[in-house]
Amino acid sequence: MKIQRCSAIADRMKDIHAFHVMDILARARELESRGRAIIHMEIGEPDFSTPAPIIEAGIAALQAGRTHYTPALGLPALRAAVAAYYSEHYGVEIVPERVVITPGSSGALLLALGVLLNPGEGVLMCDPGYPCNRHFVRLLEGRVDAVPVGAATDYQLTAGLLARYWQTETRAVMLASPANPSGTIVPSESLQAIAAATAAHGGHLIMDEIYHGLVYGSRLPTALEYGDDIFVINSFSKFFNMTGWRIGWLIAPEHFLPAIDRLAQNIFLAASTPAQYAALQAFAPETRRILEQRCQAFRERRDYLLPALRALGFDIARQPAGAFYIYANCEKFTTDSQAFARRLLDEAGVALTPGCDFGTHLAATHVRFAYTTSLENLREGVRRLGDFLQAVSAVQKTSNRKTPSSRR
Repeated sequence: MKIQRCSAIADRMKDIHAFHVMDILARARELESRGRAIIHMEIGEPDFSTPAPIIEAGIAALQAGRTHYTPALGLPALRAAVAAYYSEHYGVEIVPERVVITPGSSGALLLALGVLLNPGEGVLMCDPGYPCNRHFVRLLEGRVDAVPVGAATDYQLTAGLLARYWQTETRAVMLASPANPSGTIVPSESLQAIAAATAAHGGHLIMDEIYHGLVYGSRLPTALEYGDDIFVINSFSKFFNMTGWRIGWLIAPEHFLPAIDRLAQNIFLAASTPAQYAALQAFAPETRRILEQRCQAFRERRDYLLPALRALGFDIARQPAGAFYIYANCEKFTTDSQAFARRLLDEAGVALTPGCDFGTHLAATHVRFAYTTSLENLREGVRRLGDFLQAVSAVQKTSNRKTPSSRR
């Protein structure tokens, strides 16, 4: 008897979308294969390679045969190093046992949501925001409570918005500071108020701090300063330039650690062992000197690109305080940011990310620029963008002149 197999894809996958930026990147690679020179301002990945001391530590780990599993919660020495980093950098004392080493920050977020969220329970988050956040909530059959935010609140939540959007089934609030796509931060007073309001409602704050090292101003406090019941996510990817190593961490309330341990064992067993040994070198003074120099390079890029984009006519109400993104209102040029991004790539060879990757609120009139390429490339990208916008404007003016005026 022939067995008929069910080939239906799970319903949840209808709500989990691919990154639109990956389509842009694929098209850019295709154009490059044909000989086109593309200026990449679409991908949120540092263009700097991993610092040499970290690479050398990874090689040494491999040569020493350190290729076996570590405990599910991570290499004890790395957990202790992360805890020491919080003491040195933030003045916050946490026990190493609260540190969980994960395969990237995505692994950390999955663990946090996995131990917090029951089906149907909600997570408050910003729209626009990083797409994985809402997709992970959907994967776990939770409810995404997207809060539309704009320039008036620096594209961030406030305690007032939290009170307005909190529902009976809301379980957690997720924030990112600095944020993707806006590069804006949550001021310390606002963060403290949000943490207090979340706790008063009986919920938990999940704080994404993966861009904390890339801040171009005064030091940012970690959310851990405002409570022991807060989940903090961080990563070696962005500031530490270790994207491909896939290594991150989670600081969790002690009460949740046994459940997190069980979940980590089942989801990924442990993070990469060589990557964990390499990451130990990320906190060394010689590595930090390299990273601080690179942070300064990102600041110089921001300080060039921001006024250049404004001069072209993009509306950017707030200066990004961190990360390496500028979220720009492009309504002067288009009301279809996705079509705009595709045309800009094809005609001018400049790749950027349309707003639809980050949610639905004002997505059609916003684009994200990532200054993860050299100043030379940024200058060339701005030149091409200016030429493109002039050409578009000329075509529009010609079209308007040819269009007969309406008659009554």
